[in-house]
Amino acid sequence: MARSFYAYIRDSWKRPFDGEMGEIMWQRLQQWRREPSIIRVDKPTRLDRARTLGYKAKKGVIIVRVKIRRGGRRASRFVRGRKTKRMMVSRKTPKKSLQWIAEERANRKYRNMEVLGSYWVGEDGKYKWFEVILIDRSHPAILSDPQLSRIAKQKGRVFRGLTSSGKKARGLRRRGRGAEKVRPSVRANLRKKI
Repeated sequence: MARSFYAYIRDSWKRPFDGEMGEIMWQRLQQWRREPSIIRVDKPTRLDRARTLGYKAKKGVIIVRVKIRRGGRRASRFVRGRKTKRMMVSRKTPKKSLQWIAEERANRKYRNMEVLGSYWVGEDGKYKWFEVILIDRSHPAILSDPQLSRIAKQKGRVFRGLTSSGKKARGLRRRGRGAEKVRPSVRANLRKKI
């Protein structure tokens, strides 16, 4: 059976820092570090992943690369009156993943669009890069597309945790034991009468 074109792209991204791909990645990261935090790109870096998420090369669909600083929250230390243990400086992490934060930042810059999905494209010691797929909610080409028009109607979906990375952070990927309180949401479950 003949392998698809996307299978070769997928295999090369399994170990992106090795061999010939590693040399390309090294050059890319040097260039990306000098670019602004949010930049629009012409075409996806990982075509296989973009197509899996629903990307189509048509008007009304754009790709944005977002640079995010790695690590947890940066908290300032207290000047006096605390044990080091009680300062709550280390291990202060957000409840969102860096990918979800990247999607939100992209949507804040492009307010007339909705986030379709995102995927990892690179990282170094200081930053992570994600490419975010955005669709124009009011573009005729999007509204006439049966798959994309459904997503265009979900206004502010990234801020409500309806993207793939948002659902993962909310615990909606889990099923069965230990996931009793995640549906419809953690807060909605608290309001339930026992």
